[in-house]
Amino acid sequence: MIITENVEQRLLKRLQDGDKSAAREFYTLYADYLAGICSRYIDDEDDLKDVFQDAFIHIFTHIGGFRYRGAGSLQAWVSKVMVNQSLKFLRTKRRHEFVQLDERMTDELEDDEPSVSDIPPDVIRQMLSRLPVGYRTVLNLYVFEDMSHQEIARLLGIKENSSASQLHRAKRLLAKMIKQYNEHIPPQS
Repeated sequence: MIITENVEQRLLKRLQDGDKSAAREFYTLYADYLAGICSRYIDDEDDLKDVFQDAFIHIFTHIGGFRYRGAGSLQAWVSKVMVNQSLKFLRTKRRHEFVQLDERMTDELEDDEPSVSDIPPDVIRQMLSRLPVGYRTVLNLYVFEDMSHQEIARLLGIKENSSASQLHRAKRLLAKMIKQYNEHIPPQS
């Protein structure tokens, strides 16, 4: 999603001035983008709607204190709000799912990573949504939010080695799903 700096600054000014039409415009511009972020963490549709609404309430309640820091800073801030609201929900509602590990799954890595080049993005999203909550959350924080295991552990209230283990197992499970998908799709000619 690309919004020019001028558009972002004007929209922010209008929001901070309490312009109701700016709130509608902001929602139109950012809703799909933020829903995508939220859906990386929250798989249940009703929970997703609740977290999404809570994030927008937080954004509109705190927009007055936001300080513009250049192109993309508003988008970065609202993204962070959505991630934080998603994690807040997961910590309160599903805390136990961060530490449950499938002991039957070994920690050995496959020699070759399966190809994702021919897999539609929607299928990849579905695969990610099928990961256990803890696996998916750690994977998202590590990959999309560029957090270290130390940061993830602190944020989720888990041990650092649990974060690393859940990431490893998430990658492993995802690779297995990709491999199964690739084996069942006929080659394109």
